Amino acid sequence: MAAVGEPIVWRLSFTCPRERVFELLDTDSGRERFWAVRSHAREGSFELEFPGGLRSSVELLEREYPRRLALRYFGSRSVIDLEQRADGGCDLQVTCECDDPSAWLEFYPGWVSWLLVLKGAAEHGVDLRNGAPDRTWAQRYVDQ
Repeated sequence: MAAVGEPIVWRLSFTCPRERVFELLDTDSGRERFWAVRSHAREGSFELEFPGGLRSSVELLEREYPRRLALRYFGSRSVIDLEQRADGGCDLQVTCECDDPSAWLEFYPGWVSWLLVLKGAAEHGVDLRNGAPDRTWAQRYVDQ
């Protein structure tokens, strides 16, 4: 486990091509399938709405289709890299730099939940979230 304050790094293997994963990350319709209730893209950013009404503006720092997205998300800088494999699948690595120790403690497990929901959407076309506005991350529901 990384120490509080160190970059958070998680990796995930997919059986699908990186273009499919990138589309989920890069489009409003994709983000609404696994990340947020609503997504609204703007020039250089997008707005996310979560269960319970929480909203977040996400700044797009870098976009290199279909390899990389760098974002400023809830005050942290996060880089998502996708590497295509010869077997047709891909590997994703997310690196999150968070200076706030209390946020770091939430982000560390939060990325795991986020990644597994992304995997369900990319590989199986399913939404693993509970879809209930009264069951949120703040209430410790991991299937936000």
